[in-house]
Amino acid sequence: MTQVSRRHVLALGAGSALGASLGLPPLRGARASEAGIASHGISAFGDLKYPADFHHFDYVNVDAPKGGAFSLIPSVRAYNQSYQTFNSLNAFILKGDGAQGMDMTFAALMVRANDEPDAMYGLAAKSVQISPDKLVYRFTMRPEAKFHDGTKLTAHDAAFSLTSLKTKGHPLIIVQMRDMVGAEALDDTTLVVTFAKGRARDVPLYVASLPIFSKAYYATRAFDESTLDVPLGSGPYKVGKFEVNRYIEYDRVKNWWAADLPVCRGSYNFDVVRYEFYRDRDVAFEGFTGKNYLYREEFTSRIWATRYDFSAVKDGRVKMEVTPDDTPSGAQGWFINTRRDKFKDARVREALTNAFDFEWTNKTIMYGAYARTVSPFQNSDLMASNGPPSPEELKLLEPFRGQVPDEVFAAPFSPPVSDGSGQDRGLLRKAQQLLNEAGIPIKDGKRMLPNGEVFRIEFLLDEPSFQPHHAPYIKNLGTLGIDASVRLVDAVQYKARQEDFDFDMTIQRFSMSATPGDAMRAFFSSQAAATKGSYNLAGVASPALDAMIEKIMAADGREELTFACRAFDRLFRAGRYWVPQWYNKTHRLAYWDQFGHPAKLPRYANGVGAPEIWWFDAAKAAKIDNKTEQAK
Repeated sequence: MTQVSRRHVLALGAGSALGASLGLPPLRGARASEAGIASHGISAFGDLKYPADFHHFDYVNVDAPKGGAFSLIPSVRAYNQSYQTFNSLNAFILKGDGAQGMDMTFAALMVRANDEPDAMYGLAAKSVQISPDKLVYRFTMRPEAKFHDGTKLTAHDAAFSLTSLKTKGHPLIIVQMRDMVGAEALDDTTLVVTFAKGRARDVPLYVASLPIFSKAYYATRAFDESTLDVPLGSGPYKVGKFEVNRYIEYDRVKNWWAADLPVCRGSYNFDVVRYEFYRDRDVAFEGFTGKNYLYREEFTSRIWATRYDFSAVKDGRVKMEVTPDDTPSGAQGWFINTRRDKFKDARVREALTNAFDFEWTNKTIMYGAYARTVSPFQNSDLMASNGPPSPEELKLLEPFRGQVPDEVFAAPFSPPVSDGSGQDRGLLRKAQQLLNEAGIPIKDGKRMLPNGEVFRIEFLLDEPSFQPHHAPYIKNLGTLGIDASVRLVDAVQYKARQEDFDFDMTIQRFSMSATPGDAMRAFFSSQAAATKGSYNLAGVASPALDAMIEKIMAADGREELTFACRAFDRLFRAGRYWVPQWYNKTHRLAYWDQFGHPAKLPRYANGVGAPEIWWFDAAKAAKIDNKTEQAK
């Protein structure tokens, strides 16, 4: 899906001296004492399901046995991670390809409850006091918190970590921490974090979720360098065996200090969690059939429809399961690099949308398994309705009348529905008209740009499984006179070219949380458009969208948030920044039948919750072994 990261800072001293050394204002004084009532949790709008004395999250099995192994291939990525490879154990910076799973080796101040939209409860911090103006958060650290070497995890480590991430972290983290003014440890137990006036609503949640690093460990190490040295962690797992570019294992910390906290009971049950890396999806599937790894979420409809007929499925050793996806499905599509002159005209971008026949592609290549994506808030009530703006949306949009397309004040744009032929003549005629109007005429069968060059598009791709989806699209672009091609590169080059915005069009997949906030900046703001390595691949730079992001972040309640998101949706869709692809309303899971999981998986854990709340079932594993012996 994407990337992000964080870190760096050498030993610079604690407290206000640290803040001054890094150019951050000192925090001591009257403001640090303006704290409200201590709470065991936080959320965007103050709603908490669980009381202070709760024993465990409702969705876990507190009696889940510990033991066994869980292995998988990456299905999501964050920060500097890749699906196909890794060459660094620093998974929180821009440099290198960070190993999947490194987040399991660090504790954070608080952790998410996955049956609530955005609530968080104490992990390294046992409580937090919030000032009346909500600009000062005073965290009280747990005295039992410690790093894997037995040293105490203190407020000084937390302050060091947050300051390091804000000043030396991945560009995306810097963007998301923009409204954090500073962090200071008043003593070993007390961490004070201050935020800017008008801060984004979810910045405190984001800050509370970030990993805590050992200040002492980084006193002699560069924080922002790619490295294969195992960092000192404090989480439920520590790095075990690994081979660069091939696999990495994480070993459960048997005497982990947080194992019996309410937020951890029933979780982190496997003794070993292992990630396998493959450069090709088809090869990765073969690895699963050979039991080289044990769990797979299937994202390719062709494979799900045609290749799960191997012997282990037929005799029950491999279980197939479909679970609903009730979370916002977000956006997937070809994002158009509007930094390039040839794509600056929205009519050109709309022509590219008309050339893609989703209906044919879905029917012919994807076995009819998908629905069309039209919005970055797909599959949620944050999407704009098909009619004109509501009065609440109109109030937000009216200041931009005359500065944005008129359609913003009518029905929102959705990609057209084709006749399913693969080459809808009506849509292609409309695309030709749009290109002509944009001053890109056809000459000798080729579209010519105003600078006299042939209109060419290169699709940047890092895995061959998507090539069949490009072929019919490229054919239609050729019909329009556009010279289109696919450039397939390795994972390292792909990541580098995305970070440098060195592409014409490329596929991006992301989803917003149920309570979107500051993360919107990383994907859609003008600041992110100019920030190397940002998620804003399309180069979206719109004052109206920037203003609407601020409205989203400032919303005081869910109703206000919903209307702001719907107004944003109308503006974004009017910009034609992408060629929307598709989404699936379910999770397709396949796994060797030696696991257990809660009967009802939590809604906000992506509908899966693996491996965090699954467990090893020794009896099932024995049955698999017996069947395997019989099959030989």
